[in-house]
Amino acid sequence: MDSPVKDIAAVSVPEAAAGPAVAPAAPGGRAARLGPVALVVAGGLSVQFGSAIAVLLMPRAGALGVVTLRLVLAAAVLLIACRPKVRGYGRADWGTIVAFGTAMAGMNILFYQAADRIPLGAAVTLEVLGPLVLSVIASRRLVNLLWAGLALGGVLLLGGGGFDRLDPLGAAFALAAGAMWATYIVFSARTGRRFPQADGLALAMAFGAVLSLPFGIVEAGDKLLVPSTIGLGLAVALMSSVLPYTLELLALRRLPAPTFAILMSLEPAIAATAGFLVLHQAMSVTDALAVSLVIAASMGAVRTQMRKARPQD
Repeated sequence: MDSPVKDIAAVSVPEAAAGPAVAPAAPGGRAARLGPVALVVAGGLSVQFGSAIAVLLMPRAGALGVVTLRLVLAAAVLLIACRPKVRGYGRADWGTIVAFGTAMAGMNILFYQAADRIPLGAAVTLEVLGPLVLSVIASRRLVNLLWAGLALGGVLLLGGGGFDRLDPLGAAFALAAGAMWATYIVFSARTGRRFPQADGLALAMAFGAVLSLPFGIVEAGDKLLVPSTIGLGLAVALMSSVLPYTLELLALRRLPAPTFAILMSLEPAIAATAGFLVLHQAMSVTDALAVSLVIAASMGAVRTQMRKARPQD
């Protein structure tokens, strides 16, 4: 298998977080980029508003039940759409699928536990620290201490006075989800190299669904079979998995990967907006400043990595 260090160095902050890595297209004119940018923003809106619907579903099925519904239903849609081949792959290929699916299930379980305890904007802000730390480690430049400091400042604001003092367990779950997200990025990139199209994503999603199923059954039981719950779960699966993965894969064919990564750094702001509009989770000036600091740190880390890579182009 490839070296993890090489994998980390090859991936920008949230570049592969939406699915298997896709080779970016050559940069075009500004007008030509508006379409792909719109696709990425639409994907981000879909993910975060899907997460808001997931929070609304939690009183019915619990956080673990919602994770199971999301992964099982998303896996079913992807397997039907992709019809991936299962023959012709070696042990290392299947090991990558197992690792990717495990990271996917772990990331979702941890994040939904966080979203059940703290506001959605705060959960995503803390979660994005995982990919940010990944980028800082990969870049190995002193300027990244600045971005790390900005991110730390945002976290201190969130924990000290933002969002009415975060529940410590919820914040811990969000940080753990961020660490799992960094692992997810590494194995997402490996999966993209080993499997064609979205076949690897569909297979990993299926494995993650199998892993989450016992947890969902224990917590929600036959509540998972209620038609209205299944309907909302399908909406979450489509909005948080199937639709954004498709939009972002299409965007990466025409949009440079660094630009994509910077756009993905806006996720905390989108999440805070979704939390406000759907869940009525108000933000104070301190909250907005905290989220802005983490977004600025994420964007800065991506731009630093872009400058480092240019001499090699």
